[in-house]
Amino acid sequence: MAAEEIRRIAVVGAGLMGHGIAQEFALAGYEVHLHSRREESLQTALKNIQSNLARLVGMGVVTPTQAEAMPAKLHPTPVLAQAVAEADVVIESIYEDATLKHQLFQALDTLCPAHTILASNTSTLPLSRFASGLRRSDRVLVAHYANPPYLIPLVELVRGPQTADDTVTTIAALLTRIGKRPIIVRHEVPGFILNRLQGALLREALWLVENGVASPQDIDTALKNSIGRRWAVAGVFEIFELAGWDLLNAIAAGLFPHLASSPEVPRVLTEKVAHGELGVKTGKGFYEWTPESAEALRQRLARALVAIERWS
Repeated sequence: MAAEEIRRIAVVGAGLMGHGIAQEFALAGYEVHLHSRREESLQTALKNIQSNLARLVGMGVVTPTQAEAMPAKLHPTPVLAQAVAEADVVIESIYEDATLKHQLFQALDTLCPAHTILASNTSTLPLSRFASGLRRSDRVLVAHYANPPYLIPLVELVRGPQTADDTVTTIAALLTRIGKRPIIVRHEVPGFILNRLQGALLREALWLVENGVASPQDIDTALKNSIGRRWAVAGVFEIFELAGWDLLNAIAAGLFPHLASSPEVPRVLTEKVAHGELGVKTGKGFYEWTPESAEALRQRLARALVAIERWS
């Protein structure tokens, strides 16, 4: 099946990522069926989508006419069989639990048409953990979005052991058609690309806090006002090509032995979780949060992401 032949998308899971993925495909003109087992979750997803659309209209990314037309393309349903019965592509975006995902993919393998491609938005789990033993193992892959999915263009496509080349090609072309920038992860590794890089930086940042080297606020200030600005326009290899690998080789020899490398989750993080200091969702993490300050951060991120996309 070619990307041009795809008409219907099903998104299973209406939470943080799922509703944004569904919104983007519906805005692009696809018939989208959004599934959640709970009607309450679907109603929350629809409210979030309306809020997202209002923000996008306000920033000039989406026209009022596009925003008004989109809901007609979006079909919420608590019935899985109804959501996927005629889908050309199903994107799973449920909780990060291998057992739950395995059960879902077994059901999808039975419920979906023979031609349907199944994609998982898992952020860390390899396909072999939950999508083995399917009749359509050649038409299964990971399509990992970053949050917020309707503003960040990258999607990681990760092959499973039996994923066919044309499956990857079709999904890459589909995503490109709606303005995404897919990359190919050639074989399974935990965390793929984005979360491995993000995890390495986070581990070092937590080590610096735990050992009293710097505050979370100063670390964030350092990132926002230096390498974060560079990385918005050039990648790590591009940046260091400018510096020269001879210089980086000398720096690495002196620095790398001192970087955090423990396989354990840092104590400062486990203590935050144990104390219920989870960030915005509880009003406190390494920062204090109110609904107003959290929304201000979301707005700042959205405006910046839109501005960066316009540079491209």
